[in-house]
Amino acid sequence: MKRKIAAIFAADIAGYSRLVAEDEEETLRRLASYREVVDDFIAKAGGRIFNTAGDAVLAEFPSAVDAVRCAIDIQESLRTRNMAYPPSRQMSFRIGITIGDVVERDGDLLGDGVNIAARLEGLAEVGGICVSRAVHEQVANKLSVQFADIGAQEVKNIPTPVHAYMVAMRREDGTYAKPQLKKAASKVAAAPVWMWPLVVAVVSIVAIGVSGFLYNTKLKQTASVAARAASPSASPSALPSATPAATTTAPTPMPTQLAKAPMAPTNAGAAMAPMPAPSPSAAPMTGKLNADSVPFINERVRNYLAGDYSAAGDYKAFALNVGGFTGSALNQPSEEAARNSAIEQCQKRADAAQSPRRCELYAVGNNVVYTHGKPPMPPQPFVRHDAVIERPFASKDFPIVREPQKVRLENIFAPAAKARSVALGPGGQYFMVLGASSADDAARRSLESCGAIAGVACLVVAIDDNFVVPIPTLFRITGFFNAASNASIVADARGEVMRKLTDAMGWNAVAVGIAGRPGLGLKAADEQTAVNSALADCAKRDSDCHVIAIGPFTVGPVN
Repeated sequence: MKRKIAAIFAADIAGYSRLVAEDEEETLRRLASYREVVDDFIAKAGGRIFNTAGDAVLAEFPSAVDAVRCAIDIQESLRTRNMAYPPSRQMSFRIGITIGDVVERDGDLLGDGVNIAARLEGLAEVGGICVSRAVHEQVANKLSVQFADIGAQEVKNIPTPVHAYMVAMRREDGTYAKPQLKKAASKVAAAPVWMWPLVVAVVSIVAIGVSGFLYNTKLKQTASVAARAASPSASPSALPSATPAATTTAPTPMPTQLAKAPMAPTNAGAAMAPMPAPSPSAAPMTGKLNADSVPFINERVRNYLAGDYSAAGDYKAFALNVGGFTGSALNQPSEEAARNSAIEQCQKRADAAQSPRRCELYAVGNNVVYTHGKPPMPPQPFVRHDAVIERPFASKDFPIVREPQKVRLENIFAPAAKARSVALGPGGQYFMVLGASSADDAARRSLESCGAIAGVACLVVAIDDNFVVPIPTLFRITGFFNAASNASIVADARGEVMRKLTDAMGWNAVAVGIAGRPGLGLKAADEQTAVNSALADCAKRDSDCHVIAIGPFTVGPVN
C-alpha cells in the first residue's frame, strides 16, 4: 500500500433504479453506450478508472483542472444525447470531485478522499457537478467556469462539514444555468451541563420582562381604541376593495416561470465571448402586426397569423421565443387572459423541447408589443452555392465550436430531416433549423435565431448535407474575418480588400506582411492555390508575409 494525493472523481446516474424498473433492457443498453462516452473522456483527460459498481464510476486524475474539465465535457456530451429522449427516460449523471489523501491497494483507492468525492456527487444536481473547496481553489483561475458557493455541507460518515461549490452548467445556447443553492450546514455546540441552570434563569427573567411589556402595550392599545371610538371626528380607515378577476379557463403562469434570468453567461464557442441578450441594441418592435415581418417562425405559423389570427376579434395575443416556439390565444374574456394564455402555451411547448429561451409577447390584439428589435441579419443572398468550395458536412470540421457542440451536431443535425440549416456566430454561438419547408426558409430562420442570440449577424455554414462556405483545413479557424476592422491590415488598404473580396467565388485567401500590406489570392480552385497566391501577392509589397484569412474566417497556425 502507498499513499498519494489525487483528484478523485465520483459519478453515478440519478434515478437509475427507477429507469431499470421501467425498462431494464433499454436502460442497460444505454448505460453501456453512455459509459463508453464517460470512459473515453476520462482516458483523454489522463484519468484512470479505479472502481466501478453498477452505474457508479470512480476515477483519479493527476490534477483538479483535468478532472473538472473532463466532468464538464462529459455532462455536455451526455446532455446532447439525452435530448433524443423524453424527460422521464433521460439518463443523467451526478458528478463529485475533490482532492484528497488516498491509499492505493491493488489498483483500488481508499480513504477520505474517495468518500468525500462520493458525498459531493450526492450533493450535485442532476446533470451537474459539485466540487470541494480545495478543487475550487485549484480551478477557479484556470478554467472559464462559473461556480456557486453552497457553503459547508454535513454529509454522511464525514465528521466535519465539507465546504462545497456547484459548477454552473452551460445550456445548449451557451448560457449558464444557475445552480440551486443548498442550505449550508450549521452545527450548534452543546452547552456544558453546568450552564443549564443559568440558561433557565436567564430565560425566565426575559419571559417575565416580555410578558410585562406586552401587558402594558395591550392596555395602551385598548385605551387608544376606546378614545378613537368616542371621538365623533374619527372615521375607520377604508379596507382595500377586491375587484373580481375576469373568469378564464386559461391559468395564469407564475412570473418566475416566465422570466428566468440566466447567469451572465460565457459563450459556448472556443472564443469564449459573452453572449448578449436578443438584439440588445435594436429598438423595440411596435406598430400593426404584419405576418411577413415576424421573425423565427415557419411558414405554417406565418399563414396562421395572416389568416385566422388577424381575422379574429379581441381579446387575442401571440407569443414566441427566439427558438421559434409560439403560442396564441383567441377570443379570450379579457386582454390579460389572452396575454397569459399565449405565453403559457408557448412556454409549455418550449419547455417540452428543453428550449432554454423564455417566451415573450409579440402581439396583443393586432398590435406588436415585442420588446426586442429585429434580429441582426447579413445581406442577401443568405447562401451562395458554389460547387468549388462546397463539400459534405462533417461535424468534426465544424468551425469555432467546442467538442461537445460537435457531438451535438453529429447526433442531431447530421441525421435530421431536410431542409435543415445551421448558422454560426462570430463567438461560436450557433442555431440549427431542422425539417423546414425549404432550404431558404431553413437558412433564414437559423440566421434570425442565431443573430438574436449572438447580437450580431451570423453566417450560414451548412445546408442539408453540405458545408456552403469554405472550411479551411491547412490552418486553424480562429474567428470571423472582417476586412473593414481587421487590425492586421493597414487602414488605407482595408477598403480595397473589401471591394475585391465582394462577390469573389471559389477559394479566397488574405495574407499580410510586417507592415500590414495585404496580398490576395482570389477565385482559386482549391485552398492551397489561394494561399500560395495570397503569399506571392503580399511578397510584392511587404515582407514576412503570413496568411490571416481564408474565405469568411480568420485563421492561425495549426496547433
